[in-house]
Amino acid sequence: MPDIASQSDEVLLDRIGSAAIVRLNRPKALNSLNLAMVRVMKTAMERFADDPDISCVVLKGEGERGLCAGGDIRVIHEMGRAGDPEVTRFWREEFPLNYMISHYDRPYVALMDGIVMGGGVGIASHGAHRIVTERTRLAMPETGIGYVPDVGATWLLSRAPGEAGTWMGLTGEIIGAADAIHAGLADACVPSERLDALAEALGALKGGASDEQVRAVIDRFAVVPEEGRLAAHRDAIDRAFAFDSVEEIVAALEKEDSEFAIGTREAIARRSPTSLKLALRMLRLGRQSSSLVECLEREFTVGSEILRNHDFYEGVRAAIIDKDRNPQWRPAKLEEVSEADLDRYFAVRHPVLFPDHRL
Repeated sequence: MPDIASQSDEVLLDRIGSAAIVRLNRPKALNSLNLAMVRVMKTAMERFADDPDISCVVLKGEGERGLCAGGDIRVIHEMGRAGDPEVTRFWREEFPLNYMISHYDRPYVALMDGIVMGGGVGIASHGAHRIVTERTRLAMPETGIGYVPDVGATWLLSRAPGEAGTWMGLTGEIIGAADAIHAGLADACVPSERLDALAEALGALKGGASDEQVRAVIDRFAVVPEEGRLAAHRDAIDRAFAFDSVEEIVAALEKEDSEFAIGTREAIARRSPTSLKLALRMLRLGRQSSSLVECLEREFTVGSEILRNHDFYEGVRAAIIDKDRNPQWRPAKLEEVSEADLDRYFAVRHPVLFPDHRL
């Protein structure tokens, strides 16, 4: 393997036949991404793309618990609190990696086994071949920590069928294999016990394999998962989440008397009111956007402004540091967050991450 492997023991680079394997190796942190991992992944993928002997790139997570639980939020929290001017550096390099994955010129296979959240979705669901298993637990839980869906999720979620993406982005609820496929965040379900055999079969392909050839191999291992919540409750989700204000969505949910609607209302009630309103606006703007780049730029602008405000630090404190699960949001109520309050989060209009792209 290339000597880049020595740059970080948190990303291990292997080969199985013609398949290049990228293994996230922070199992105790649920393979959460840090800046060093992003850099190793980017450099490795650039080199793999130029290697004619490679058929595909396979992303997997070490340990038994998941592919990736997202970015290392604790580090961003600490840097933001300290006023470190480099606090946004992680996003400045992570978001372009998400874009690279979306346009990668080798078949890219993400094994989304176990927990796949936040940044984990970013390095998996932009790929060409997204594999879930019976153990997949996928979510964009950012509104629960005073943040918003990022890593291009406002592009992905806004293109989910009906209002499934709106439900995911606001509630932050966990979904399984069938729901991930329904929402367009995954393509196929393969039993977890067959993932190693799948990797071996992919490695048996010749270098320079096409996406069609890779998909044919995946199809040999794929099964049909049981129906998930999103499909089962699609009508109720579409009715309640079709509105363009969170208050109207909550009011619509109050008219639904199912256990699903009650659970959805309770989930929303626990989230940051500011984050909920920001996320909804971003999802609606995502629908109107012409490219993933436009959404990534907007997410970076909003995220940078969020670091200047209370809810992100309070949300991370309650969820990760003190773990009391009792965040005190400011403002605490939806009606206390006006549309005018949100405008400053969208103030930057010029590209920052992708200066050569026109927005």
